[in-house]
Amino acid sequence: LEKALSGRRPFTLATTIRLEEALGVALRKANGAAVAASRSSGIAPEDLGSYSRPAVLWIEGAYLTLRPSFGDKGGIYAYRTEIFWDEAGSYLAFRESERLDAAFTQYGSVSVPNQSGHIYLVTNRFGQLRLITVARPTISGEMHGILTTLQAGPGSHLTPVAAPIALVPLRAVGEVQFGRIGSGDPAYESYRAYLKRTIEDAFARFLTV
Repeated sequence: LEKALSGRRPFTLATTIRLEEALGVALRKANGAAVAASRSSGIAPEDLGSYSRPAVLWIEGAYLTLRPSFGDKGGIYAYRTEIFWDEAGSYLAFRESERLDAAFTQYGSVSVPNQSGHIYLVTNRFGQLRLITVARPTISGEMHGILTTLQAGPGSHLTPVAAPIALVPLRAVGEVQFGRIGSGDPAYESYRAYLKRTIEDAFARFLTV
């Protein structure tokens, strides 16, 4: 922004889009009227599924998020994900918290297309993507699916990785434990059961050759 405002470089499309999201104002002439109309009507953008808030109200809330630990074999990594309505952008958004690796905390938008029957939590930072694909909530409110991301290794080394993931409504969990959960922790067996259900009940499949 400093370089653009001082005239040393033009505003890039990515910067303009981020400003629009932060301010809730259409800054581009092309499709500006459509964007403004969408936001004022309470309808999410077309590329997120064109859903209305009442249609996705049942997804909003706080979730215990579980996935295998990338560093401890057999361990489970647990943190919190909040799904909420972004008034300025007129769409569902999500934000993580209670992560031990706070520097890797994710936030982004939620896509809910009618066609696939799945829900997508999308992080897009300067073109670098992280994607969570989960099935619609079960009768108990759980959402199971696949996390696709990059695993941090030594130095700047990053490796693509996919893992089962489960989002469990916090209201349905008794005593919540966040962080790395090992086999000796009280919450381990119940957390492990949620992740096993992701695969055993065919919410997600992992294929090999």
